[in-house]
Amino acid sequence: MNEYKIMLVDDEPDILDVLEKALNIEGYFNIIKSGNGLSAISICKEAQPDVIILDVMLPDIDGYEVCKQIRQFSHCPILFLSSKNDELDKILGLAVGGDDYVTKPFSPREVVYRVKAQLRRARYKHNSTNDYSIKVGELMIDPNGCRVMKGNKEVELTAREFEILQYLAENKGRVISRERLYETIWGEDGFGCDNTVMVHIRHLREKIEDNPSIPKYIITMKGLGYKLVNPYEK
Repeated sequence: MNEYKIMLVDDEPDILDVLEKALNIEGYFNIIKSGNGLSAISICKEAQPDVIILDVMLPDIDGYEVCKQIRQFSHCPILFLSSKNDELDKILGLAVGGDDYVTKPFSPREVVYRVKAQLRRARYKHNSTNDYSIKVGELMIDPNGCRVMKGNKEVELTAREFEILQYLAENKGRVISRERLYETIWGEDGFGCDNTVMVHIRHLREKIEDNPSIPKYIITMKGLGYKLVNPYEK
């Protein structure tokens, strides 16, 4: 039996039941459920779940606000559930700190697969025994602590943004295609991944670049992908 804590936040009991049953089938029995945003935040502080499946439309405060508040004390993966299929809604979910976005109606098996992918990445980080940091210009990336410093200031990144930056830093100076980045970070086939990767790169630039419109760290290689460089090296 898996010991992972999985938190489900949705005001529809039927959806909570469907997700719980799908997770139980795969061996996940440590399930925490909440029907509104404020209680979810309180429960999350106490229980410290390993992953959260969070509905956007809640009766008190919306899932985006819940995510923002949870991000103040937890970096656990958050998967949004929403009946909204608009691209702007997905971008907003990623911008406030979400790691994945699934639209309703959804396949319970797909949601479980996405949960497994998030837990696998989290486990990989936890089991890493490499005690090192990566320095690129003013950026210091601490893989074990999942922290990024720019000069003396800590940069707040989502789990997915941190993975992207770490991977680019570990391949500093090399061009990484969008497909390869997606397959490595998301653990899925990279076909049709352009928009997802571009959204995350844009948000990452907004956090680490002095001027996101003229990036000096994450450089776009037109038609090829991205590379991370030290702007102070010639």
